[in-house]
Amino acid sequence: MCIIMKRFFQVFLFAISSCLGTCSFAQVGPPKLEISHLSGDFYVFTTYNVYKGGRTPANGMYLLTDSGAVMFDSPWDTTQFQPLLDSIQAKHHKDVVVCIATHSHADKTAGLDFLKERGVKTFTTTKTDAISKEKGEKRAEYLMTKDTLFSVGQYQFETYYGGGGHTVDNIVIWFAKQKILYGGCLVKSVDSEDLGYTGEADLAAYPVTLKRIQARFPHPKFIIVGHGSWASTKSIDHTLQLLKAHR
Repeated sequence: MCIIMKRFFQVFLFAISSCLGTCSFAQVGPPKLEISHLSGDFYVFTTYNVYKGGRTPANGMYLLTDSGAVMFDSPWDTTQFQPLLDSIQAKHHKDVVVCIATHSHADKTAGLDFLKERGVKTFTTTKTDAISKEKGEKRAEYLMTKDTLFSVGQYQFETYYGGGGHTVDNIVIWFAKQKILYGGCLVKSVDSEDLGYTGEADLAAYPVTLKRIQARFPHPKFIIVGHGSWASTKSIDHTLQLLKAHR
């Protein structure tokens, strides 16, 4: 009997250790959603998708206001729409009330329908909406016909269309008091070695657009790029260099 019990106990321990090993292995791996504090009430969120066979990050941002959270672009990874909303609620006890997408590509617009269904007011420009409609991408409920000043809670910010670049419809968002420029995919990270996808780019207008933005919004404290690190404020200069090399 003792031998049988001993054998049973050994098998039991092996089964438990195997399960724990499997569970630990399943939990190890890159996160699908990352949230980083930028400054004050500003946070950057990053999700991932596959581009050119590699796992590629896409950045968005949210701002906490007295009236709720404002999201700038939606997650690229469609499995992370609800986890992001849940994270904002759990971390800050805020619901997302507004989302503004900065151009028509899916890494910015994929969540628009999901957010609309949950009562979030979604915005794009009329240029973006026309492209999204033609391509079958998700579309916003509200359309901006021109550069727009938003007031949400205690914060104000403006959208600005400087011209074509990464796409013909890309806009940026400026927070004057905080001197934060949300550049989206128009601006490349200083870690970028090339311009990325240029299939819908306006390469002739691109450098003029960037210089126009630099002149209008000088000396930003932060520039949030569409992909990669936003640690440097030299990202517009770097994008101009990439354009020069591309030519």
